[in-house]
Order: sequence, then C-alpha cells, then structure tokens
Amino acid sequence: MANLKKFEQNPQRQLLEEIKGSRCVMLGSPEHDQHMQPMAPQVDEEAGIIYFYSDNTSELGQTVLKSPGIVHMCHIDSDYQACVRGELLPHHDKATIEKFWGPMVDAWYPGGMEDPKLMMLKFVPHDAALWASDKSALGVFFEVAKANIKDEQPDLGKSKHVQL
Repeated sequence: MANLKKFEQNPQRQLLEEIKGSRCVMLGSPEHDQHMQPMAPQVDEEAGIIYFYSDNTSELGQTVLKSPGIVHMCHIDSDYQACVRGELLPHHDKATIEKFWGPMVDAWYPGGMEDPKLMMLKFVPHDAALWASDKSALGVFFEVAKANIKDEQPDLGKSKHVQL
C-alpha cells in the first residue's frame, strides 16, 4: 500500500523511491511512433535523474543518438502508478556508468564497461501524473461495495500532477 502522507507531503521524493524499487519501467522513445519498452531504471535520488543502460545498435539507442527529445516513462505497481514526462538523451559520463554497474548489467555487455555497444541514457523528469492507494484488497472490495450501494464513485486513493 502506498504511503498517502508521503504522497501529499513529498510526491517527488516518493516517485523516485518507487521507481528505484522497481525492476523495470516502460520507457518511450523520442520517435513517438515507436513502442515503449521495458527498461531497468538506475535512480540518482539526489540529482532527481534516472539513467538506463542501453545498446547503441538498438532502435531506441539509435533514435536517441540521432534525435534526443521528450518521452514518457510509466511505472505501474499495484498501489502506485506514475506517468512521467521528461527529456531523454545520451549520457557519456564514465563515472555514472561505473556508479550503477553491477552483475545484472554486466550480463548484458560481454565487453564490460568498455563494450562497444554500451550506451547510457539520461532521463531528466519534467513533470508527472501520479496515482496512489493505501487500500488493501479487502479495502478495495469494501469501497466498491459501498459505492454500488450508495450509487457513487469508490474512494480508492489519490491522484495529482507534479512538477519535477
């Protein structure tokens, strides 16, 4: 269940924490007719930036190298959802590549941090639409039943739009 107090007091920080705890998010492309794809986020909470390891020969990698731009990133969990809009661009800083490197990343790049296909993408969030719920499965059932009886909308959580 999402922490609605944190949702109200510091939604920007909660967003980064939620994404950091996620195995993957769906990341869009600056070329908007391309489909979103699952990517593993590397979150720098202090800077408010999200990085992704990518492949410079992939469709997304080639697109970002050719024309970086505004994309959407979606995070979906059972009690917290976010659609984040921001700028996606190539990032060539070796220190950033090293900072987030680990066995899971290493498995994708046989040449290690010097693999010729390795590239890092930098996602700079601008704004986000957020939804959060603190209801358990039983709580959701209760709210839906109550709404049906009273002919009203169920209270399943909160939503907001934030600048990042």
